[in-house]
Amino acid sequence: MDSDEVIAATRLWLERAVIGLNLCPFAEGVYRGGRVRFRVSEQQSASALLQELCGELLFLNGADPRECETALLIHPFVLRDFADYNEFLGVCDAAIADAGLEGELQVAGFHPEFQFAGTEPADIENYTNRSPYPTLHLLREASIERAVAGASNTQEIYERNIRTLQALGHDGWRKLWRD
Repeated sequence: MDSDEVIAATRLWLERAVIGLNLCPFAEGVYRGGRVRFRVSEQQSASALLQELCGELLFLNGADPRECETALLIHPFVLRDFADYNEFLGVCDAAIADAGLEGELQVAGFHPEFQFAGTEPADIENYTNRSPYPTLHLLREASIERAVAGASNTQEIYERNIRTLQALGHDGWRKLWRD
């Protein structure tokens, strides 16, 4: 698997699921505007991925948001087990604090085996955060604040996403990926 294939699969997921199903109503403008940085990590260990994440955090923090609003650090070779990945998200928060970027950046998680607490692995609502490869989504706090300020009820987004996926079902989800 090469980087171009990984990015193509991630773009397809963004277009058909995240944007296509309106799972994130804030994603389309940033994506269509070309302000998403796609980075495929070749790292084989969590410690090496952490170093790369720190570099990406610094890059995003220094980038002009009109050029690069957000970043996806896709890491197909490490943290393939969701429990390990989920634990690593806490490490990401610590890295943000260590870099002095609390209040500036945050990391959201997407994973092929994503599972919300209190759900079963096959529950369709887990698919709201299921990406083709383990992915760390680096976000600017200011972008989140602007998006939330423009939304009437962000809790409704989560609830709508669950309803959307329940209506779609597993068969509908599989049909999204047929060409």
